[in-house]
Amino acid sequence: MQKHPFFLFVLLILFSAKGISQNNYNLQKSLQTARKNNPILKGQYYAVDIAQSDIVTAKLRPNPTFGFNYIGTVGQQNYAPNTAFFNSSNTQTYFQLGKVFQLPATRKNKIEFASQNSVVTQKNYTETERNLFQDVGLKWVDVWAVQKQLEIVKKASSNLDSLVIINKVRLKNQVISQTDFNRTSLLANQYAVQIKTSEQNFKNELLNLKYLLGTQEEINIDSKDEFSFVVPSNLEDFLQEALMKRSDVLATKSIIDVANTNIKLQKSLAYPQPELGVIYNPQNKIPYVGIYGTIELPFFSRNQGEIKKSNYIKQQAQQSLQTTNLQVKAEIINAFNAFQTQKKNVENFNSLLSQSENILKSVKYSYLRGGTTIIDFLEAQRSWLDIQQQYYETMQQYKTDYIKLLYTSGLINQIAQ
Repeated sequence: MQKHPFFLFVLLILFSAKGISQNNYNLQKSLQTARKNNPILKGQYYAVDIAQSDIVTAKLRPNPTFGFNYIGTVGQQNYAPNTAFFNSSNTQTYFQLGKVFQLPATRKNKIEFASQNSVVTQKNYTETERNLFQDVGLKWVDVWAVQKQLEIVKKASSNLDSLVIINKVRLKNQVISQTDFNRTSLLANQYAVQIKTSEQNFKNELLNLKYLLGTQEEINIDSKDEFSFVVPSNLEDFLQEALMKRSDVLATKSIIDVANTNIKLQKSLAYPQPELGVIYNPQNKIPYVGIYGTIELPFFSRNQGEIKKSNYIKQQAQQSLQTTNLQVKAEIINAFNAFQTQKKNVENFNSLLSQSENILKSVKYSYLRGGTTIIDFLEAQRSWLDIQQQYYETMQQYKTDYIKLLYTSGLINQIAQ
């Protein structure tokens, strides 16, 4: 019985740790969350529903039409004996019930046209997702960069704070001058100001990321995320991947399909649609029944303008596809080369980081033992901080170019699934 409190304590810790980890967002989780919760994306999805509603409309058949006419004999001298105006002996009533009959090809083409438009809308929505995912990815990198900036300034400040404490004692013991102590304190104060600025920037960028994710919970980013996604290893593979799967390319191809369907629809609309019906016509107490039919005579209008326009729309879509393909190739080449360049830059920084770290430790050790001046130490501290900042700026550009490479290839949509 005495073990129960212990087990409850362990369970509480486990659930708390789980709750904390749920708010830790790597890039993929950020993209998936934005896909589900982003408010702009939710509004855009209604366009898909609207387009699908057009399919329902295209499947509907024309309603029947009902007509009614009533005429009476004018002049009492013309009335039947011992009757009034509304007597059925003096009136004629005309009832008509008919319906326009669509040609089978017309209805089929309407449905196909609406269906193809729905596909285009879905592809456009996927393109909207792709653009949003790039914004989310770039904002995630911004948060990461500000967080790293804050971490290195705090580390530099911590190193200097310990030195300020030591120098207070050394100043009291007259080992260093007041000027040396003031220089140390001044730089420590500068770091304190930078920390406050970085903390505010971090809060602002985190809030912007929360908006894109569409979440109200407190979040943190997984700063250890290395973006280890499987991507093609060479430029040609990237090009082929993008030309086959990128949403704007697929949307443009779908527009061509819509244009082809529209040509068939406009040609089918050139044929008149007959209206057929029945008639019931009581005349002066004598009932008559019959049938009627109407059809437009295509002497002047045979839908020539819409047919011609539909062909131009197809040509425009084909030209748009060529332009999109050229744009994709240019974007892929630029993004791939930029990514490769930044990847090499990051690799080259590894040795610089270790060198600056060792130099700072060596100079600090020498300064504390009187082997060098405060100026040398402060210069080593600034050099260390500059190297750190340059490294993380390079890492930020590397991650940014990684996001852009995923975006231009269309792979970013797959990661968000």
